[in-house]
Amino acid sequence: MAADAPTIVATSGGLRRGARSEVELGPLVLHAVELAGVTGRAPRLCHVGTAGGDQRTAQAWLNEAGRVAGIAVSHLNVFPMPNVADVLGHVLATDVVWVGGGSVANLLALWRLHGWDAVFAEAWARGVVLAGVSAGSICWHAGGTTDSFGPELVPVANGLGLLPHANGVHYDSEPQRRPLFQRLVADGRLPEGYATDDGVGLVYRGTELVEAVAEVRGKSAYHVTRDGTRAVETRIEPRLLPGSV
Repeated sequence: MAADAPTIVATSGGLRRGARSEVELGPLVLHAVELAGVTGRAPRLCHVGTAGGDQRTAQAWLNEAGRVAGIAVSHLNVFPMPNVADVLGHVLATDVVWVGGGSVANLLALWRLHGWDAVFAEAWARGVVLAGVSAGSICWHAGGTTDSFGPELVPVANGLGLLPHANGVHYDSEPQRRPLFQRLVADGRLPEGYATDDGVGLVYRGTELVEAVAEVRGKSAYHVTRDGTRAVETRIEPRLLPGSV
């Protein structure tokens, strides 16, 4: 099954603590699955945990979350070696790729080393929905801000660039994020782009933002543009997804 257009759901959310499990798939993940348009069988979600070091415990939690939601979850690992022989074939056989958070700098370096940048670009063009949180949001864009190198945030400007925009994550919860993102857009180190509060996602069709969606009430998305030497931030009201809190 393929989405009817190349689709990316870039978020600052997606997982929440489960009632009887460690985590559950939140509305942002379920919306990405919905956009894949699967009918007649269980949707297939491929989790990519490169940014967090392919933690097997987290994968077990996601397996259980998928079982509860009726979604077949698989994992694409790079540590200690790729866990499937045909990475492109594995990804194309899924409906949604969900990329977890962690170090976006390490993620980008390892994906390029293993040729996964080309894999995901091909999958995107062929209708697999690409999605993720934090590092799994920034990676699809031109760049953003990162704590990959330490607690002081720095720019990352070598994203995959499927989306030619900058991306700001955790915009309301980490104090360094918003001012640095605006400075980077203002001085041209990052292109104009979009940012999300925790619990908000951006839905792109092709390279165009079509809407912002939220799984937490009162949160927002933002469009940050450049006007001369200053940044201009415009709030985007997200659509509240079913099951939001």
